[in-house]
Amino acid sequence: MKKIKAAIVGYGNIGRYALEAVQEAPDFELVGVVRRASSLSKTSLELSQTKVISNLEELGELDVAIICIPSREIPNLAQKILSMGINTIDSYDIHTNIWKLKKDLETTAVKNNAVAIISAGWDPGSDSIVRALFQAIAPKGITYTDFGPGMSMGHSTAVKAMSGVKDALSLTIPLGTGIHRRMVYVELEEGISFEKITQTIKNDEYFIHNETHVVQVDDVHQLIDMGHGVKMERKGVSGKSHNQLFELNMKINNPALTSQILVCAARASQKQKPGSYTLIEIPVIDLLYGEKEQLIKNLV
Repeated sequence: MKKIKAAIVGYGNIGRYALEAVQEAPDFELVGVVRRASSLSKTSLELSQTKVISNLEELGELDVAIICIPSREIPNLAQKILSMGINTIDSYDIHTNIWKLKKDLETTAVKNNAVAIISAGWDPGSDSIVRALFQAIAPKGITYTDFGPGMSMGHSTAVKAMSGVKDALSLTIPLGTGIHRRMVYVELEEGISFEKITQTIKNDEYFIHNETHVVQVDDVHQLIDMGHGVKMERKGVSGKSHNQLFELNMKINNPALTSQILVCAARASQKQKPGSYTLIEIPVIDLLYGEKEQLIKNLV
Protein backbone atom coordinates (compact mmCIF):
# COMPACT_ATOMS: atom_id res chain seq x y z
CA MET A 1 0.00 0.00 0.00
CA LYS A 2 1.36 3.39 -1.01
CA LYS A 3 1.06 5.60 2.03
CA ILE A 4 -0.12 9.22 1.98
CA LYS A 5 2.84 11.49 2.67
CA ALA A 6 1.63 14.18 5.08
CA ALA A 7 3.09 17.19 6.86
CA ILE A 8 1.61 18.98 9.85
CA VAL A 9 1.94 22.74 9.56
CA GLY A 10 1.67 24.41 12.95
CA TYR A 11 2.11 22.74 16.31
CA GLY A 12 -0.35 24.20 18.78
CA ASN A 13 -3.25 22.30 20.34
CA ILE A 14 -4.59 21.02 17.01
CA GLY A 15 -1.14 20.20 15.65
CA ARG A 16 -0.31 18.04 18.66
CA TYR A 17 -3.47 15.97 18.27
CA ALA A 18 -3.01 15.85 14.50
CA LEU A 19 0.36 14.23 15.12
CA GLU A 20 -1.37 11.45 17.08
CA ALA A 21 -4.11 11.02 14.47
CA VAL A 22 -1.61 10.70 11.61
CA GLN A 23 0.53 8.26 13.59
CA GLU A 24 -2.53 6.08 14.23
CA ALA A 25 -3.70 6.09 10.59
CA PRO A 26 -2.35 2.99 8.81
CA ASP A 27 -2.45 4.65 5.38
CA PHE A 28 -0.38 7.73 6.34
CA GLU A 29 3.31 8.51 6.60
CA LEU A 30 4.24 11.57 8.66
CA VAL A 31 7.01 13.29 6.71
CA GLY A 32 7.51 16.13 9.17
CA VAL A 33 6.20 18.98 11.26
CA VAL A 34 6.56 22.63 10.24
CA ARG A 35 6.93 25.15 13.07
CA ARG A 36 7.92 28.78 13.35
CA ALA A 37 11.69 29.25 13.40
CA SER A 38 11.43 30.67 16.92
CA SER A 39 9.93 27.37 18.14
CA LEU A 40 12.48 24.98 16.63
CA SER A 41 14.58 24.95 19.79
CA LYS A 42 11.61 23.79 21.87
CA THR A 43 12.00 20.05 22.24
CA SER A 44 9.25 17.62 23.20
CA LEU A 45 9.33 13.85 23.60
CA GLU A 46 6.57 13.17 21.05
CA LEU A 47 8.61 14.93 18.32
CA SER A 48 11.89 13.17 19.07
CA GLN A 49 11.46 10.79 16.12
CA THR A 50 9.96 13.39 13.76
CA LYS A 51 11.65 15.82 11.38
CA VAL A 52 10.85 19.35 12.57
CA ILE A 53 11.67 22.27 10.30
CA SER A 54 10.51 25.83 9.59
CA ASN A 55 10.20 25.60 5.80
CA LEU A 56 7.81 23.17 4.13
CA GLU A 57 10.04 22.91 1.06
CA GLU A 58 12.71 21.14 3.16
CA LEU A 59 10.47 18.07 3.49
CA GLY A 60 10.68 17.01 -0.16
CA GLU A 61 7.84 15.03 -1.74
CA LEU A 62 4.47 15.58 -0.07
CA ASP A 63 0.88 14.62 -0.86
CA VAL A 64 -0.88 16.82 1.66
CA ALA A 65 -0.26 19.55 4.23
CA ILE A 66 -2.53 19.53 7.28
CA ILE A 67 -2.71 23.18 8.31
CA CYS A 68 -3.03 23.66 12.08
CA ILE A 69 -2.67 27.42 12.51
CA PRO A 70 -5.13 30.20 13.47
CA SER A 71 -7.95 30.73 10.96
CA ARG A 72 -6.92 34.27 10.05
CA GLU A 73 -3.51 33.01 8.91
CA ILE A 74 -4.89 30.14 6.82
CA PRO A 75 -5.85 31.87 3.52
CA ASN A 76 -2.38 33.17 2.65
CA LEU A 77 -0.58 30.00 3.71
CA ALA A 78 -3.02 27.73 1.87
CA GLN A 79 -2.49 29.72 -1.32
CA LYS A 80 1.28 29.34 -0.97
CA ILE A 81 1.16 25.59 -0.37
CA LEU A 82 -1.35 24.94 -3.16
CA SER A 83 0.90 26.85 -5.56
CA MET A 84 3.53 24.17 -4.80
CA GLY A 85 1.12 21.50 -6.05
CA ILE A 86 0.48 20.13 -2.55
CA ASN A 87 -3.03 19.43 -1.25
CA THR A 88 -4.13 21.46 1.78
CA ILE A 89 -6.52 20.68 4.62
CA ASP A 90 -7.60 23.24 7.19
CA SER A 91 -10.16 23.84 9.93
CA TYR A 92 -10.94 27.47 9.03
CA ASP A 93 -13.83 28.43 11.31
CA ILE A 94 -14.98 31.95 10.41
CA HIS A 95 -18.37 30.83 9.08
CA THR A 96 -19.24 34.06 7.27
CA ASN A 97 -16.07 33.90 5.13
CA ILE A 98 -16.08 30.22 4.14
CA TRP A 99 -17.59 30.71 0.66
CA LYS A 100 -15.07 33.46 -0.11
CA LEU A 101 -12.16 31.28 1.00
CA LYS A 102 -13.44 28.37 -1.10
CA LYS A 103 -13.62 30.55 -4.23
CA ASP A 104 -10.26 32.23 -3.53
CA LEU A 105 -8.47 28.86 -3.30
CA GLU A 106 -10.26 27.30 -6.27
CA THR A 107 -8.21 28.95 -9.01
CA THR A 108 -4.85 28.23 -7.37
CA ALA A 109 -5.79 24.61 -6.66
CA VAL A 110 -6.94 23.89 -10.21
CA LYS A 111 -3.97 25.68 -11.77
CA ASN A 112 -1.52 23.59 -9.76
CA ASN A 113 -3.37 20.26 -9.95
CA ALA A 114 -4.02 20.29 -6.21
CA VAL A 115 -6.96 19.88 -3.84
CA ALA A 116 -7.96 22.18 -0.98
CA ILE A 117 -10.46 20.95 1.61
CA ILE A 118 -11.42 23.85 3.84
CA SER A 119 -13.25 24.19 7.17
CA ALA A 120 -12.70 20.50 7.93
CA GLY A 121 -13.15 20.54 11.68
CA TRP A 122 -16.23 19.47 13.62
CA ASP A 123 -18.09 22.76 13.15
CA PRO A 124 -17.77 23.80 10.42
CA GLY A 125 -17.03 20.31 9.18
CA SER A 126 -18.62 17.10 10.42
CA ASP A 127 -21.57 19.03 11.91
CA SER A 128 -22.07 20.55 8.45
CA ILE A 129 -22.53 17.04 7.03
CA VAL A 130 -25.13 16.25 9.69
CA ARG A 131 -26.98 19.53 9.07
CA ALA A 132 -27.08 18.73 5.35
CA LEU A 133 -28.42 15.23 6.04
CA PHE A 134 -31.07 16.55 8.44
CA GLN A 135 -32.23 19.03 5.81
CA ALA A 136 -32.29 16.34 3.12
CA ILE A 137 -34.61 14.08 5.12
CA ALA A 138 -36.82 16.94 6.37
CA PRO A 139 -36.60 19.62 3.65
CA LYS A 140 -38.94 22.01 5.47
CA GLY A 141 -38.10 22.95 9.03
CA ILE A 142 -35.62 24.64 11.33
CA THR A 143 -32.26 23.36 12.58
CA TYR A 144 -30.76 24.68 15.80
CA THR A 145 -27.09 24.09 16.66
CA ASP A 146 -26.11 24.72 20.27
CA PHE A 147 -22.41 24.57 21.18
CA GLY A 148 -20.89 23.91 24.57
CA PRO A 149 -20.52 24.50 27.30
CA GLY A 150 -16.86 24.39 26.48
CA MET A 151 -13.68 25.98 25.19
CA SER A 152 -13.72 27.48 21.70
CA MET A 153 -10.22 27.23 20.24
CA GLY A 154 -10.88 29.67 17.41
CA HIS A 155 -12.30 32.34 19.70
CA SER A 156 -9.54 31.82 22.29
CA THR A 157 -6.83 32.12 19.64
CA ALA A 158 -8.40 35.30 18.27
CA VAL A 159 -8.16 36.96 21.68
CA LYS A 160 -4.62 35.67 22.33
CA ALA A 161 -3.52 37.41 19.12
CA MET A 162 -4.66 40.82 20.39
CA SER A 163 -1.97 43.24 21.45
CA GLY A 164 -1.59 43.35 25.23
CA VAL A 165 -3.18 39.95 25.88
CA LYS A 166 -0.83 37.52 27.61
CA ASP A 167 -3.24 34.57 27.53
CA ALA A 168 -6.95 34.02 26.97
CA LEU A 169 -9.75 31.49 27.18
CA SER A 170 -13.13 31.81 25.48
CA LEU A 171 -15.95 29.58 26.69
CA THR A 172 -19.13 29.07 24.69
CA ILE A 173 -22.31 28.83 26.78
CA PRO A 174 -25.45 27.59 24.96
CA LEU A 175 -28.63 29.52 25.68
CA GLY A 176 -30.80 27.39 23.39
CA THR A 177 -32.22 27.69 19.85
CA GLY A 178 -28.76 28.46 18.44
CA ILE A 179 -28.11 31.45 20.72
CA HIS A 180 -24.83 31.57 22.65
CA ARG A 181 -23.06 33.57 25.34
CA ARG A 182 -19.27 34.04 25.13
CA MET A 183 -17.38 34.10 28.41
CA VAL A 184 -13.88 35.43 27.77
CA TYR A 185 -11.18 35.21 30.44
CA VAL A 186 -8.08 37.31 29.80
CA GLU A 187 -4.65 37.57 31.36
CA LEU A 188 -3.19 40.95 30.40
CA GLU A 189 0.29 42.35 29.99
CA GLU A 190 1.29 44.92 32.59
CA GLY A 191 -0.12 48.39 31.95
CA ILE A 192 -2.80 47.29 29.45
CA SER A 193 -6.26 48.80 29.80
CA PHE A 194 -8.87 46.15 30.60
CA GLU A 195 -11.66 48.42 29.34
CA LYS A 196 -9.93 48.89 25.97
CA ILE A 197 -9.29 45.16 25.55
CA THR A 198 -12.92 44.45 26.44
CA GLN A 199 -14.19 46.72 23.67
CA THR A 200 -11.70 45.27 21.18
CA ILE A 201 -12.94 41.76 21.94
CA LYS A 202 -16.62 42.66 21.73
CA ASN A 203 -16.11 44.37 18.36
CA ASP A 204 -14.11 41.48 16.89
CA GLU A 205 -15.67 39.40 14.09
CA TYR A 206 -15.63 36.32 16.30
CA PHE A 207 -17.68 37.96 19.07
CA ILE A 208 -19.73 40.83 17.66
CA HIS A 209 -22.81 38.69 16.96
CA ASN A 210 -23.05 37.15 20.44
CA GLU A 211 -23.57 38.31 24.02
CA THR A 212 -19.99 38.56 25.27
CA HIS A 213 -18.65 38.98 28.82
CA VAL A 214 -14.96 39.61 29.49
CA VAL A 215 -13.34 38.77 32.84
CA GLN A 216 -9.77 39.59 33.86
CA VAL A 217 -7.93 36.78 35.71
CA ASP A 218 -4.44 36.23 37.09
CA ASP A 219 -3.79 32.83 35.48
CA VAL A 220 -5.80 31.60 32.48
CA HIS A 221 -4.05 28.23 32.55
CA GLN A 222 -5.92 27.32 35.75
CA LEU A 223 -9.25 27.54 33.88
CA ILE A 224 -8.51 25.57 30.71
CA ASP A 225 -10.45 22.41 29.91
CA MET A 226 -10.39 21.11 26.30
CA GLY A 227 -13.90 19.66 26.62
CA HIS A 228 -16.69 20.92 24.39
CA GLY A 229 -19.99 19.72 23.02
CA VAL A 230 -22.75 20.22 20.50
CA LYS A 231 -26.47 19.56 20.43
CA MET A 232 -28.11 19.83 17.03
CA GLU A 233 -31.87 19.56 16.56
CA ARG A 234 -34.10 19.76 13.50
CA LYS A 235 -37.90 19.74 13.62
CA GLY A 236 -39.42 19.61 10.18
CA VAL A 237 -41.47 17.99 7.46
CA SER A 238 -40.76 14.92 5.32
CA GLY A 239 -42.95 15.08 2.24
CA LYS A 240 -46.24 16.25 3.80
CA SER A 241 -45.67 14.53 7.16
CA HIS A 242 -45.01 16.96 10.02
CA ASN A 243 -43.39 16.57 13.43
CA GLN A 244 -40.17 14.90 12.30
CA LEU A 245 -37.58 15.48 15.04
CA PHE A 246 -33.88 14.62 14.77
CA GLU A 247 -31.12 15.18 17.32
CA LEU A 248 -27.33 14.91 17.46
CA ASN A 249 -25.70 15.20 20.87
CA MET A 250 -21.92 15.00 21.41
CA LYS A 251 -19.48 15.67 24.25
CA ILE A 252 -15.95 15.89 22.89
CA ASN A 253 -12.31 16.76 23.33
CA ASN A 254 -12.24 19.77 21.01
CA PRO A 255 -8.74 19.66 19.44
CA ALA A 256 -8.68 15.84 19.29
CA LEU A 257 -11.89 15.67 17.26
CA THR A 258 -10.85 18.56 15.02
CA SER A 259 -7.54 16.84 14.29
CA GLN A 260 -9.12 13.47 13.52
CA ILE A 261 -11.45 15.10 10.98
CA LEU A 262 -8.50 16.92 9.41
CA VAL A 263 -6.75 13.59 8.86
CA CYS A 264 -9.93 12.03 7.40
CA ALA A 265 -10.17 15.00 5.01
CA ALA A 266 -6.50 14.59 4.09
CA ARG A 267 -7.29 11.01 3.06
CA ALA A 268 -10.30 12.17 1.04
CA SER A 269 -8.22 14.83 -0.72
CA GLN A 270 -6.35 12.09 -2.56
CA LYS A 271 -9.59 11.02 -4.29
CA GLN A 272 -10.93 14.39 -5.50
CA LYS A 273 -10.41 16.27 -8.74
CA PRO A 274 -8.31 19.46 -8.45
CA GLY A 275 -10.30 22.23 -6.80
CA SER A 276 -11.53 23.61 -3.50
CA TYR A 277 -14.09 21.77 -1.36
CA THR A 278 -15.98 21.91 1.92
CA LEU A 279 -16.81 18.67 3.71
CA ILE A 280 -20.43 18.56 2.52
CA GLU A 281 -19.08 18.25 -1.04
CA ILE A 282 -16.96 15.19 -0.23
CA PRO A 283 -18.42 11.64 -0.42
CA VAL A 284 -18.47 10.37 3.17
CA ILE A 285 -16.91 7.06 2.16
CA ASP A 286 -13.82 8.94 0.95
CA LEU A 287 -13.13 9.97 4.56
CA LEU A 288 -12.74 6.36 5.67
CA TYR A 289 -9.77 4.01 5.63
CA GLY A 290 -10.41 0.65 4.00
CA GLU A 291 -11.59 -1.10 0.86
CA LYS A 292 -14.82 0.22 -0.63
CA GLU A 293 -16.44 -3.21 -0.83
CA GLN A 294 -15.85 -3.98 2.83
CA LEU A 295 -16.90 -0.52 3.98
CA ILE A 296 -20.20 -0.87 2.12
CA LYS A 297 -20.79 -4.34 3.52
CA ASN A 298 -20.10 -3.14 7.07
CA LEU A 299 -21.85 0.23 7.01
CA VAL A 300 -24.80 0.05 4.63
